[in-house]
Amino acid sequence: MVSLAEKMAANMDASVFSKATDLQKRLWFTVWALIVFRMGTFIPLPGIDARILAEIFQRHSGGILGMFNMFSGGALERMTIFALNIMPYISASIILQLGQSIIPSLAQLKKEGEAGHRKMLHYTKLLTVLITIVQGYGIAIGLMSLSNGDGSSAVVIAPVPFIVSTIISLVGGTMFIVWLGDQITARGVGNGSSLIITVGIIANIFPAIGQTIELGRIGSMSYFVVFGLFAMSIALVAIILKVEMAQRKILVQYPRRQVGLRVSSADSSHMPLKVNPTGVIPPIFASALLLLPITVANIWSENGPEWVQTLSRYLGHGQPLYLALYAFLIVFFAFFYTAVVVNPEETADNLKKHGGFIAGIRPGKNTAEYLDYVVTRLTVLGSFYLVALCILPEILIAKLSVPFVLGGTTLLIVVQVTMDFISQVQSRLIAYQYENVFKKAQLVNKKKK
Repeated sequence: MVSLAEKMAANMDASVFSKATDLQKRLWFTVWALIVFRMGTFIPLPGIDARILAEIFQRHSGGILGMFNMFSGGALERMTIFALNIMPYISASIILQLGQSIIPSLAQLKKEGEAGHRKMLHYTKLLTVLITIVQGYGIAIGLMSLSNGDGSSAVVIAPVPFIVSTIISLVGGTMFIVWLGDQITARGVGNGSSLIITVGIIANIFPAIGQTIELGRIGSMSYFVVFGLFAMSIALVAIILKVEMAQRKILVQYPRRQVGLRVSSADSSHMPLKVNPTGVIPPIFASALLLLPITVANIWSENGPEWVQTLSRYLGHGQPLYLALYAFLIVFFAFFYTAVVVNPEETADNLKKHGGFIAGIRPGKNTAEYLDYVVTRLTVLGSFYLVALCILPEILIAKLSVPFVLGGTTLLIVVQVTMDFISQVQSRLIAYQYENVFKKAQLVNKKKK
């Protein structure tokens, strides 16, 4: 049977959207906030020669720096105040979420509800500032050691003022992005942090397509390979859509109950469990955790010691060590984040309280064990899917030297965030229609009276 929500979603048209003024305001706020973010990606750090920096970055763009430059929407290549994007905040979130599993005082905050959540956000932002200071200092030191072919330095001011101004600018830029993401989440539509990362990726899509076509035009890459890359990207999008919408439905039954003189009939429903319950979190967390050591290693490898240069080569894009670390972190965060968002014992208790049970499974402990078994199997499948999706295209891209935006990680982020954005818009339109139905019902009742 088709639910009322599904019928209303199917019947939504442009007239409904035109009357949903609150949704329009939220969409416009989101658009303007993202425009402000894009403008910030063009404000350079003080004391840098942009021409020399572009020459230096060009030599490293084929490595891991190109990937993180893509996440920042080109801000890292231009070395702007938004060069680190929101990655320090994500790194801080990872550290504190891991800390909740180890430190009892942090674990206690999880049980304090909204108050504990606010404290965790406060700690996350404080840690974000600390991480950004460390990364800013590393970037400043690395930039001062860089020079182009004729020995000209990218830094044109004295070392101490440059280090101080770089740290202040990057901390200010990162915290502004964090604030902007919070504003989009609260006053706009969608998850602000995810939208900011997605906009940075989308900003590079058309230049990446043009660059790939140009490689085919000048003969650096055959047109057959170019066509194959675009076909692979389309196939990846189709696979992502299929897997992200796939669900494992568990049949939940509710026995016949009697409340007073009224006897309710037995009922059943389905508990949907996604094949990939973590979404884009594992690839983003893995990328954020790799950002600091790899960025510093790549920058210092220019004139640094031999072991730094060796590490930089091993951590290059498409290299076995980088791929192994990336795959390991994706699997780790897939299991870790699933354990955070899915609690089989809590779900089993809720079912028991409401009189529900899974067919063939006893309520309570047995139900929790069964749910844990199913979730673990789904997580294994989902983690392998994420690793294959993110690693295999990266190998091809590294071998063929095509833009990172055509990889599985970027396509996963764009598709997932777009699906979430559309879902939130539809849910707000459905809520608006429900509100109108209730208002009309109240008017009819008043007229009858």
